Amino acid sequence: MIRNIIFDIGNVLAAWQWREFYENFHYSPEVTERLARATVLSPLWEEFDRGEMDEEVLLGKFVENDPELEKEIRKVRQNIHDMLGRYDYAVPWIQALKRKGYGVYYLSNFSRQAHRECSHVLDFLPLMDGGILSYQEKLIKPDPAIYQLLLARYGLIAQECVFLDDTERNVEAAIRQGMAGILFRGREQALEELRKLGVDA
Repeated sequence: MIRNIIFDIGNVLAAWQWREFYENFHYSPEVTERLARATVLSPLWEEFDRGEMDEEVLLGKFVENDPELEKEIRKVRQNIHDMLGRYDYAVPWIQALKRKGYGVYYLSNFSRQAHRECSHVLDFLPLMDGGILSYQEKLIKPDPAIYQLLLARYGLIAQECVFLDDTERNVEAAIRQGMAGILFRGREQALEELRKLGVDA
């Protein structure tokens, strides 16, 4: 029986809208794509979420990815307040699950800067029973250790948990730890998948 719902944050409980954020700087499409490749689409982005590297050092490495765009990279990284957007369903959904007796947790690859500068969108976090943001533990999904840490910290039984994430490899990693997993493609689809697992979502 599923007793605990574990959510990813980006594109599940809040919109990870990096493309719209970059486009709002009104650079040419070519420059916007180069900025993306140098930053959010770079393998270095995982290190941003891991939180082991100093933010200024990491910014310098983003610049090294495309030195001609140093000015633009520094500008878009200066404040990422609008890189995360609100999903109006997040708070009511969590509240409804809690009223029905489910434990509700979060497990997300998330940077220190995003936690600091996008806090206005994260008003659902205090409503939850706990969770892990990757930068705080220096672990990122799909490392098995981050799933094991969540289970151990909150005394959860894997077989009583379902994990929702928009990235397939992260869901597969949760399943390997004994949890049920749902590849999130939208709230209605997720609700249907939860119902199939016997969750009154």
